[in-house]
Amino acid sequence: MAKIDFGGTVEEVVTLEEFPIDKAREILKNEVIAILGYGVQGPAQALNMRDNGVNVIIGQMEGDEYWQKAIRDGFVPGKTLFPLKEAAQKGTIIMELLSDAGQTATWPMVKECLNEGDALYFSHGFSIVYKDQTKVIPPKNVDVIMVAPKGSGTSVRANFLAGDGINSSFAVEQDYTGRAMDRTLAIGIAVGSGYLFPTTFQKEVFSDLTGERGVLMGCLSGVMEAQYNVLRKNGHSPSEAFNETVEELTQSLIRLVDQNGMDWMFSNCSATAQRGALDWSPKFRDAVMPVFEDLYSKVASGSETKRVLEVNGKPDYKVKLQAELNLIKNSEMWKAGAAVRSLRPTQRKK
Repeated sequence: MAKIDFGGTVEEVVTLEEFPIDKAREILKNEVIAILGYGVQGPAQALNMRDNGVNVIIGQMEGDEYWQKAIRDGFVPGKTLFPLKEAAQKGTIIMELLSDAGQTATWPMVKECLNEGDALYFSHGFSIVYKDQTKVIPPKNVDVIMVAPKGSGTSVRANFLAGDGINSSFAVEQDYTGRAMDRTLAIGIAVGSGYLFPTTFQKEVFSDLTGERGVLMGCLSGVMEAQYNVLRKNGHSPSEAFNETVEELTQSLIRLVDQNGMDWMFSNCSATAQRGALDWSPKFRDAVMPVFEDLYSKVASGSETKRVLEVNGKPDYKVKLQAELNLIKNSEMWKAGAAVRSLRPTQRKK
């Protein structure tokens, strides 16, 4: 592993220099990697591994929309695409990429298919850490491993195709074969990680659930909505409110943060913007700190996961989810966003 200084704290990470793709292929050459679930992470990890020359099969509910997507992506029924149970029986590394609720529902079947020496792989610590709720308790004679890409499946695939990769955390929960770490790192490289950093199943799920509900999605959505509504209430047009809230962030400023950090973004804005940002940033930090403390405590206690399993496990979950998403889509703010996006030069040329 390479030792990197992260702001005064030295961490060990794994890159392609220490673990090249040829080494990953060698470790995985006799494995049958069965990916269960072709929804969010499944396609990206499957396609990246297939492109990297790794033996991958897909397990999915026969005939559903994700089964059809797998066929469109070149997986062949009876050869590389199978019903869930058949894929699990064929795999030596079973990759649990179903939804968290889906993993809970199918666990008795998956457990039945595990053979001594197999590896049970996750991209999220949910099912293992909250085993009291999920009942996912692996047998002692298999490896239990994790690689968790820090991005959506869409980003995992797009970054791979762009030659960049996406950062991933990794962990070994149970090493029965003595090969668990090699298997983990090999898959981490094969799915297209930019670099891999160590964690534990518990730390991964606590940070992930906090991040999704916080800065990455929930907080971001809520803060955007609040600013947009204040601007509209004070007489600003939808176009002006959206551009000042979302468009300038996504099309300009966040790219500067990505390139060289927050200070770099600040230094590339006007003196007025710099002063205002520096003065108001601590106020926002202090205002939301209690919310984040409450959020983390609910993640750690399991109350957040209890809600996920209860809501996402209901038969009408997808219908109700779509209704909630439609409320966002049909709000004035995001209708304004659709109009703004249609006016971008790249869209107008199509």
